[in-house]
Amino acid sequence: MTDHTETGSGEFRAGFVSFVGRPNVGKSTLTNALVGEKIAITSPKPQTTRRAIRGIAHRPDGQLIIVDTPGIHRPRTLLGERLNALVEATLGDVDVIGFCVPANEKLGPGDKFINERLEDFPRAKKVAILTKVDEASKSEIIDQLTRLGTLREWDAVVPISAVTQEQLDVLSDVLLGLMPISPPLYDAEQTTDESEDDRIAELIREAALEGAREELPHSLAATVDDREVRDDGLLELYASIYVERDSQKGIVIGKGGSRLRDVGEKARHEIEALLGRRVYLSLRVKVLKEWQRDSKALGKLGF
Repeated sequence: MTDHTETGSGEFRAGFVSFVGRPNVGKSTLTNALVGEKIAITSPKPQTTRRAIRGIAHRPDGQLIIVDTPGIHRPRTLLGERLNALVEATLGDVDVIGFCVPANEKLGPGDKFINERLEDFPRAKKVAILTKVDEASKSEIIDQLTRLGTLREWDAVVPISAVTQEQLDVLSDVLLGLMPISPPLYDAEQTTDESEDDRIAELIREAALEGAREELPHSLAATVDDREVRDDGLLELYASIYVERDSQKGIVIGKGGSRLRDVGEKARHEIEALLGRRVYLSLRVKVLKEWQRDSKALGKLGF
């Protein structure tokens, strides 16, 4: 425990933390590891996270509410602008911002851009989190910690690995120690405030993102359109994957429907794991022209 004087006194703490960092530094993986279940989808593609998804990590002495946000980036579309506005609103409200940097990569312009943007959120405490220490050597870790130290005065610096769970309990302690004294903000059994349909749609999008070509990831969206429980207890789910152009539709479906079958299979396994029941999943691919730039289309898809 970092702060025995405060947290050791038996006082309960609860508050909000958001992890920032450039794409693929492990923000969503870290969220899932702290919560103890899959809340946020993960993918090496940039802008995988598109909503402020809340995961709730319960501890005997407190609650960490983790808000997994889209990455801070320079927007190129209306969707990008809306995602940035969402990030700004979220970071303006959280108690702690965790700046994630991988241990095995040099600090680049993207990291410096995000570090500078942290000035816009003076209310939040700032913690540097060195991720992926399982993929770095001792000397790489020490060098990176030194470089992080030159960026600003951090409230704490914690090296971790979400994959091997290394130092996750330490990070949890540090974050909780920085939270305000507060009664619990969520029920003890709640791990997210995302609706079931939203979580299912995200799992479908995650499956569609896997192996997707360069231009596709940003153009993919998914919705759950209908659900029905059969007499034998099987849950039927009807869902749509949206793309922006006809050519993209062909890519998602694949030759003879092969790619869509793979996406459906992968998504179904994840959905069954989430719901703890057997599922029949029906997927359709629809074209919604240039939806990232169209405010009505964005509204329809929930942005």
